[in-house]
Amino acid sequence: MTDLLALENVRQQVIAAIDHETSALRELNRDIHSHPETAYEEVYAHERLSGFLEDRGFSVTRHAYGLDTSFEAEFATGEGGPLVIFCAEYDALPGIGHGCGHNLIATSSMAAFLGLTQTLRQLNLTTPVRVRILGTPAEEGGGGKIKLIEAGAFKDPEIVAAIMAHPTSIHGIPDGYTGIAGFPMIASSKLRVEYRGQGAHAGGDPWNGRNALDAAVGAYNNISMLRQQIQPDERIHGVIEVGGVAPNVIPDYTRMNWNVRSATAASAEKLLSRAKACFEAAALATGCEVEYIMPLCYKDVVINDTFCEFYTSEMEALGRNVLLRNPTAATVSTDMGNVSHEVPGFHGVFGIPTAPNIPGHHAAFAEAAATDEAHAEAILSAKAMAMLGWLVITRNKN
Repeated sequence: MTDLLALENVRQQVIAAIDHETSALRELNRDIHSHPETAYEEVYAHERLSGFLEDRGFSVTRHAYGLDTSFEAEFATGEGGPLVIFCAEYDALPGIGHGCGHNLIATSSMAAFLGLTQTLRQLNLTTPVRVRILGTPAEEGGGGKIKLIEAGAFKDPEIVAAIMAHPTSIHGIPDGYTGIAGFPMIASSKLRVEYRGQGAHAGGDPWNGRNALDAAVGAYNNISMLRQQIQPDERIHGVIEVGGVAPNVIPDYTRMNWNVRSATAASAEKLLSRAKACFEAAALATGCEVEYIMPLCYKDVVINDTFCEFYTSEMEALGRNVLLRNPTAATVSTDMGNVSHEVPGFHGVFGIPTAPNIPGHHAAFAEAAATDEAHAEAILSAKAMAMLGWLVITRNKN
């Protein structure tokens, strides 16, 4: 009974600390949503989030780990000790804005960080523990967390958890639930494909040209044929980003952007090799040269069952019924998967109200992500994440 009373006391302090920032957090959310910025261009969000922390007395490392739009702040009760990291995303999609709701992620991670750090201050904990918020730019295709991993952001041996939660449409969550704690996602290899040929007048001397647009179209068709022979949970999809400038000029350069998704990083690598054969066949057929740029692999998400149990229990205490673990992996990907292969991780999802059949990466989802109702769900998730952080650092289970 003493442990239950102590836990309830901590929970109430976390709730009170976050509720104290209600107006400021809502304004922060609106500001980020109304200033959508794409991968590695999140200048406004970087400054706004950094300033928000500095206004509350935190020392902020701006441009952390060599990334212009990353930041970091930490609270510690002593030297060393278990470290919990709240990961904040805040990049948007080109042309859609916050169609993935990263304004809600930034807000919920910020609220969780404030809730836990303020509670630790009030409790005057003598045991050394640390809580950090890490700004993680460019989740939408730019692999910001992969660059942060490479720069050492997750190398501290005392990291016991990296935590965040992602919004999704409530219509995509099983009936009777408002969120999912364990949300498996598959791996995705991301790359751009460049074709270089030779320009010529399309009417006057086409025989002197090597058509880079034909190479891109051939590659697209090759991939379309490959799609018939891949696993049901695998995906290959891409766009032509640069396709030429005039119809009477044979293009000497084209560029495509591709995602190759499979259940694990290993199987994604195998599927990528099959995709590359399609790209190279198109180059051979057209006499063009092919090169690959910006190769990244978003790994599958490792589910930590203990973290899911903690989070589900805390959401229940807040009046929300959260599914412990999705039985099948969603055929989407995140660079938080890479983090979960480095340190114990949590990447839950919380439902926000949308019209039926509105997925993420949709303009209507971006509109839904700005609503008061969506913000309220993000704050509830933040309270549970703060408690998850408390349970991990005090019980040191991973």
